[in-house]
Amino acid sequence: MNLSNIHAPKKATESRKRVGRGMGSGMGKTSTRGHKGQRSRSGSRMIRGFEGGQMPLHRRMPKRGFTNIFRKEYNIVSLEKLAGLGQTTINPDVLHKAGIIKTKLPVKILGDGELNTALIVSAHKFSKSAQEKITKAGGKVEVLQ
Repeated sequence: MNLSNIHAPKKATESRKRVGRGMGSGMGKTSTRGHKGQRSRSGSRMIRGFEGGQMPLHRRMPKRGFTNIFRKEYNIVSLEKLAGLGQTTINPDVLHKAGIIKTKLPVKILGDGELNTALIVSAHKFSKSAQEKITKAGGKVEVLQ
């Protein structure tokens, strides 16, 4: 690539459409709106999804399920990530500094992977398998509030 083969992207030099500027422009008289009808009038604006009075797609589709407004979000951390940290006491601050969790949401430890070293783990929630594996390895589980 060099200066001789650089060119502007497509439509970069195209001027905007100027409607209603005389018959010679090809966009005079009705200003590309056609004759009569709802969309030809000034101030006309249909709401998003309007289909000319036909039942809109978002209302034709069946509604399924529901959203639980009391749902609690957690940062999920597996045991294999804890084992890879190389520390004996683990809490949400340590996980945040290590870059394992990004947000300040409560932490939940899941029992994916194996644990060989004894760890003292502080978190807001633990799965049963994670709790069993930590205590089996000689560690301790501390539940935060």
